[in-house]
Amino acid sequence: MLEDLPLWSPSDAYRLKTPMFRFMQFCGARGGRSFSEYDDFHAWSVEDRAAFWEAVWDYCEVIGDKGEVALVDGDSMLEARFFPNARLNFAENLLRRTGPGDAMIFRGEDKAEDRWSWDRLNGLVSRLQQAYVALGIGAGDRIAAMMPNVPETVAAMLAAASLGAIWSSCSPDFGEQGVLDRFGQIEPKLFIACDGYWYNGKRQDVAEKVRAVRAKLGAPALIVPYAGDAEALAGSLEGGKTLAEFVAPFAPTSVEFVALPFDHPLYILFSSGTTGVPKCIVHGAGGTLLQHLKEHRFHSGVEEGEKLFYFTTCGWMMWNWLVSGLASGAVLCLYDGSPFHPDGNVLFDYAQAEKFAVFGTSAKYIDAVRKSGLTPKASHDLSSLRLMTSTGSPLSPEGFSFVYQGIKSDIQLASISGGTDIVSCFVLGNPLQPVWRGEIQGPGLGLAMDVWDDEGRPVRQQKGELVCTKAFPSMPVMFWNDPEGQKYKAAYFERFDNVWCHGDFAEWTVHGGIVIHGRSDATLNPGGVRIGTAEIYNQVEQMEEVAEALCIGQDWDDDVRVVLFVRLASGVVLDAALEKAIKTRIRTGASPRHVPAKVIAVADIPRTKSGKIVELAVRDLVHGRTVKNKEALANPEALDLFVGLEALLD
Repeated sequence: MLEDLPLWSPSDAYRLKTPMFRFMQFCGARGGRSFSEYDDFHAWSVEDRAAFWEAVWDYCEVIGDKGEVALVDGDSMLEARFFPNARLNFAENLLRRTGPGDAMIFRGEDKAEDRWSWDRLNGLVSRLQQAYVALGIGAGDRIAAMMPNVPETVAAMLAAASLGAIWSSCSPDFGEQGVLDRFGQIEPKLFIACDGYWYNGKRQDVAEKVRAVRAKLGAPALIVPYAGDAEALAGSLEGGKTLAEFVAPFAPTSVEFVALPFDHPLYILFSSGTTGVPKCIVHGAGGTLLQHLKEHRFHSGVEEGEKLFYFTTCGWMMWNWLVSGLASGAVLCLYDGSPFHPDGNVLFDYAQAEKFAVFGTSAKYIDAVRKSGLTPKASHDLSSLRLMTSTGSPLSPEGFSFVYQGIKSDIQLASISGGTDIVSCFVLGNPLQPVWRGEIQGPGLGLAMDVWDDEGRPVRQQKGELVCTKAFPSMPVMFWNDPEGQKYKAAYFERFDNVWCHGDFAEWTVHGGIVIHGRSDATLNPGGVRIGTAEIYNQVEQMEEVAEALCIGQDWDDDVRVVLFVRLASGVVLDAALEKAIKTRIRTGASPRHVPAKVIAVADIPRTKSGKIVELAVRDLVHGRTVKNKEALANPEALDLFVGLEALLD
């Protein structure tokens, strides 16, 4: 049920100071029009995408030659090309600053701290660039990194982008096969890895995995010291070198930047891979840069020198999003390890010490803080914090309330949603409009996002498919090893002709906001009525007895019934009384159709490396189908808990 009042509203004085408002005035003045409200501004940004994206380029002072044409074949999703004659370099736009001021700040649990100036960052990028060239790496070559979220990873990516090499990364907690399923498809010319990492206070050894992966990739290895013995690991690899050895022959100098086409490949990101070998999604430099500049500068209001933090690993697209903050002059605040070590205050300690302006995290993290009983609002000075963002899964209405009750009352909370597919967001925050409980504030500028029913008709205040009806710059350039584009078309364009179908089950609200109800391929259909899984999670996960939940639709008696799996809080047992309480909570909080036919307790819930639960994999197991790629999971052993449950599901 929607509240009568918003959780947060910008004052008139606040609105006038935002970069979003200033950009709105800029676009109005240059086009001879006036924008007083965001909705009108968004409508124009979609209607005249050429003028809008050209304005983003100019206002953000993108370094490069944008050419004379901003958009060709704009009516075709697959043929549209933004800035077809442009030449630019992604790294040059992120490394436009020099000097002794902070560019990056790093914390690795309670084990490591570091600060990097702009000069230090530029110096290492220069040396890495020279070393890459000496290795024969150039435009179009791939560099693959199995790295923690440390400053050296950022520098290695920027050196790759400076030459036009294509960067791809994962986190070091991936299993050997999970790494090979990704990097084995793209045949990297260099494999970068750490010598170990810290998690939950314990050193995690990766030496054996690094040796196995390097041998199968056949690429030379660069070992970055962090939590192990880099020299010993590099010495055990044929042609292996430590970072110090790799750059030793080269002195820092000015970084050279290769001017490349707008759509030149920058990143290869990977789908979760829980239903097969991960898809290799290729993103272009220009589209990524413009989209991230828009999201940082305007939707997030990032100003030069502000501290930008996102809790992420190098295997999640939010790392790529975070790194682009350098282009807006933000100071990147990096963190690697557990967000609850040495205790649940660690990230708020970091936010207080460094005066974060933007604190990005996941819905699961916010819920975990809520359930832990922590109240950072009372224990920490978060006066510098003006924006908190949440993604990874839908943030529940209770999660919204907790942020204002337990973290900070005067803050813009932006639930955001997009994904690896677009390396950015379809719907996200807006500093000009209120925050309503349980709602994402609205669509991103320049994106013709809508919600359609099964017949392809726009719907309001009804659940449907999240679509985008016009091309946008951060669409993938292609999928790797997909020369005819068949995998690409099948992923987004099979459902509706010439319309991007994102795969999210969504709904417009009466306030013009958005609610994401989960993935549309995981929606439940009891009695032919589509139900979003998030609607059930929003109820059951608020119960103190339930730590986490996962629900699926099970084929049953020529219909579909809802089955709910719960991981209970410590010491809690699923008895008849608790099962009744769970069903009652769902019935009263959602509807009778949402009530599960079965509630089953399990010891763990399987999830991806970025923390997303894997409903489809569990659904396959329940229906006797083989799960093809357990290596994609952070806790693959959890899937075994769902094998042999037939008796409980009868």
